[in-house]
Amino acid sequence: MSNPQPAVSRRTLVGAIGATAAALAVAPATSAAAAAPTPAPSPAGAAGSAGRGPRTVSVPATRAQSAAGAEATTVRPGFPIRYVGVSWDGPARGAAIRLHRDGGAPGAWQPLPAGCAGGPDEPAQTARSAAATATTTATALIAAGGAPGYDLRLPDGAGNVRTAAIDTVHGPVRSVALAPTAPVSFCGVEYLSRAAWGADETKRFKNGVENSPAKYYPLQTLTVHHTDTPNADPDPAATVRAIYEYHAITNDWGDIGYHFLIDEAGRIYEGRWSGDDGIPAHDASGNVVTAFHTAGFNSGNLGIALLGTLSNQAPTAPARRALTGLLSVLARTHQLDPQAHTTFVNPVNGVTKPVDMISGHRDWLATDCPGGTIYADLPVLRADVAALGGGTAH
Repeated sequence: MSNPQPAVSRRTLVGAIGATAAALAVAPATSAAAAAPTPAPSPAGAAGSAGRGPRTVSVPATRAQSAAGAEATTVRPGFPIRYVGVSWDGPARGAAIRLHRDGGAPGAWQPLPAGCAGGPDEPAQTARSAAATATTTATALIAAGGAPGYDLRLPDGAGNVRTAAIDTVHGPVRSVALAPTAPVSFCGVEYLSRAAWGADETKRFKNGVENSPAKYYPLQTLTVHHTDTPNADPDPAATVRAIYEYHAITNDWGDIGYHFLIDEAGRIYEGRWSGDDGIPAHDASGNVVTAFHTAGFNSGNLGIALLGTLSNQAPTAPARRALTGLLSVLARTHQLDPQAHTTFVNPVNGVTKPVDMISGHRDWLATDCPGGTIYADLPVLRADVAALGGGTAH
């Protein structure tokens, strides 16, 4: 059994910038994964002032209407719905939704996807109960295309039903302050900060108290996901805000479940909040914040989600390059061998799991995530990350 890697220091994180950037710059362009990530511009739909002075962006406020139990079966929130978030306990298969149409009959019933198993780690969980908790709670996030309402049909035995009609596009505009320097980067990789994609930090709080206070542990493994949302997304920042609303509020996790997200243009989005020191996903000592992407196996396990559905469609070349570059940075900074097989040990609950250093979500729990195409590509991805110098920092 391997032990968790020691935490890297802030000096190591900062010092890796030059070495990692140099490795990315000189890497041979022999495959779609061999270049540095695409620079991250402002989020779609946001407008702000340019230059190095103080900046603000304008972001639509998220509107959401929650429902539970019988009231969740038919919902008309009074605003156009971009996404519907659904969560229930019981059978994952057999659920369906139909979207309403303006001035017409409801559309056809469509099956709800099985969703991805996520949620917090519990201190007293065993390996069996961790998996059981994740697989008895079904979740789905469905694109609604501006529908005025929806009807929900769940399988027999479903309980604790919760839904949310979410609009992240048409709400009242709010101004968000950004850091004065642009762009922001982590070890040479540019990314959109939480403020840049429009995260409303009040959603991390419940009744005035932080719902899931940040906890930090040494990084052991890296896990790849897809978000199971539509491909060819015209407004990925709005989708990230919808995922945030769904995870933080509907699922009651207190924050978005991933550490990073990557859209089809290769833009990288900061996920789980990790403090105000400007280092995404880490504290000042180099430990990684616990997120919610693999229920029971989160602490010390960093999750990266590709936006879209990758069951039959491969990720775009820019997204694949960005994923490779980010994984290389993380492996290099934390001195992890991207092609190694290891035994993960959850420091919170003692759960262990033999996994590849770079794994897919389905290696942890029963789920279709990260989609068949990217899962089949994981061996090549590990080799590409190693070719960029992942795991060679000292």
